[in-house]
Amino acid sequence: MIKTVIFDIGNVLVDFRFRKMVESKGFTKEVCDRIEEATVDSGFWNELDRGVMSYDEVLSLFAARDKGIETQMRQALASLKGIVKMRPHAVPWVRGLKRAGYQVLALSNYPEKAYEDDKEQLAFLDDMDGYILSYRDKVVKPDGEIYDLLQARYSFAPKECVFIDDLQTNLDTADKLGWQTIRYESYEQVCARLREIGVEWDAREDF
Repeated sequence: MIKTVIFDIGNVLVDFRFRKMVESKGFTKEVCDRIEEATVDSGFWNELDRGVMSYDEVLSLFAARDKGIETQMRQALASLKGIVKMRPHAVPWVRGLKRAGYQVLALSNYPEKAYEDDKEQLAFLDDMDGYILSYRDKVVKPDGEIYDLLQARYSFAPKECVFIDDLQTNLDTADKLGWQTIRYESYEQVCARLREIGVEWDAREDF
């Protein structure tokens, strides 16, 4: 019996719009391509999620990957407002599950600056029973430590939870811990799978 539903955030409850955010600042396609390659496509983006290094320190790592566009890169990342957009199903989904009696949590790799610059796009967090954003606890998925931390903090049984994430590597760790998992491909697909395993809720959007 499932009693706890755990959500990833990026590309599950919000759209990750890094490219659109950069494009909105007026850079050419070539510059946007280079910014993307030096930042989100680099391993250093994980350091933003981890929250151990300062934002300026990580920006310097990005800049070192392509010194020719350092000025444009810093301009593009001066604000991360617009980096995510809440999906229409996010709030009613969380509220519907809550009203049905489930414990609802989030477990997400998330940078502090993205949270601070665009926190209104995460309004659904206010309706949850709890959440872990990686930058606050200095550990990221798929490291098992962050999963153990969520379980210890919110006291749920592994066999009584289901974790929804769009990345298989994150689900693999949860599987090893005995959590049930669903890989997010679409809202409709996940809802169908949840009902297959006995999770029932009112899916109307007027909460």
